[in-house]
Amino acid sequence: MATAASSKSVVANPWVQLIVGVVAMACVANLQYGWTLFVSPIDARHHWGRAAIQVAFTLFILIETWLIPIEAYLVDKYGPRWVVVGGGILVALAWILNSMATSLPMLYTGAILGGIGTGCVYGTCVGNALKWFPGRRGLAAGITAAGFGAGAAATIVPISNMINGAGYEQAFLVFGILQGAIVLVMAGLMRKAPLATGVQAKTRVSQSARDYTPAEVLRKPVFWVMYLMFVLIACGGLTFAASIAPYAKDLKIDGVPVALLGFVLPALTFAISLDRVFDGVGRPFFGWVSDQIGRENTMFIAFSLGAVALLVWSRYGSDPVVFVLASAVYFGVYGEIFSLFPATQGDTFGSKFAATNAGMLYTAKGTAALVVPLASALAVSQGWVTVFTLAITFNVVAALLAIVVLKPMRARHFASSRGTVTPPSAGAAAVAENRR
Repeated sequence: MATAASSKSVVANPWVQLIVGVVAMACVANLQYGWTLFVSPIDARHHWGRAAIQVAFTLFILIETWLIPIEAYLVDKYGPRWVVVGGGILVALAWILNSMATSLPMLYTGAILGGIGTGCVYGTCVGNALKWFPGRRGLAAGITAAGFGAGAAATIVPISNMINGAGYEQAFLVFGILQGAIVLVMAGLMRKAPLATGVQAKTRVSQSARDYTPAEVLRKPVFWVMYLMFVLIACGGLTFAASIAPYAKDLKIDGVPVALLGFVLPALTFAISLDRVFDGVGRPFFGWVSDQIGRENTMFIAFSLGAVALLVWSRYGSDPVVFVLASAVYFGVYGEIFSLFPATQGDTFGSKFAATNAGMLYTAKGTAALVVPLASALAVSQGWVTVFTLAITFNVVAALLAIVVLKPMRARHFASSRGTVTPPSAGAAAVAENRR
């Protein structure tokens, strides 16, 4: 009895729950970040066209994100375990179906199943982390999101090798079953965070004095400003995550060997692998930074760096080494939206409904996914420079919104939640309050 109780206590430890969430996230990451490896082989086999194939990616993102509020509501009410069990089954079925797809409707059906399953896992793990770590939301959300960002890094090379050696159908089948099975194991270890507990810590960011229901959140202008910023940044990230392989092929550098850090790999494989590493590291890093200097300040820095990385990538990407490094830097600063925005909404609207509220904000990723097929068509008709120019512009606009609009707006929101009033003209006071 004592041993069983001790085992339950270990599993219910916040840090153990964080690790469980990271592993589960890593096992659904390839449904998004590994997708680019399959686009050209699918087109070569069936000749459906890149734009038509990328509709599957858009459907996946739309379903993954727009259903998360419902899945997160179930997590808030019943706990995480069974939601993730359903997710594990669906992500396995999705790739099994992809392995047998002989028509676009079949491919799209696989994308829909994968979107539902990934949403179950992603929304649950991020929402649970926000509840277990109310005093370190930036770091906790960042570490959890790192599983999704870096999870593909360990499997990009094996998947690529299997596609080249045994065909993309075999890669879909084998990795679909493997990833789904691991998610099911992690689901059995997940626990619901007790209310008003978890890892507390002194934080230098403002937090709401009360919890806001999802209905209240949707009536707050501050939510919609965050939503717009999320869409602007996600447009570029999703476009290049889905299109990096076609972009490299158009530059004719995808198979060019690149020697870096003691490794020699084809430029495309190296870029995707390093992208996932930088993406994974960037999420907890920027989450931690935002705990120290404030969410909006961190957003401004990251979004600005993203614009610079895109500019370098677009101008000098025909050099294989620059292609690899510039894409890695870009994804390293892009991925922070998946730690900063959940943490920001948690601070702004409280812990009680954190999973549902974070899920509503996360639907911005689905909205941004609508751009991916359009970007693919734009790249064909106008060239990649036009696609990059739009992405750079979006980054600059979002960076300015973080400082000029979101920062003073949130300061007034926090004052209102405490029953005090911060005059709009008191800009200096608002900035000082928002830094605390």
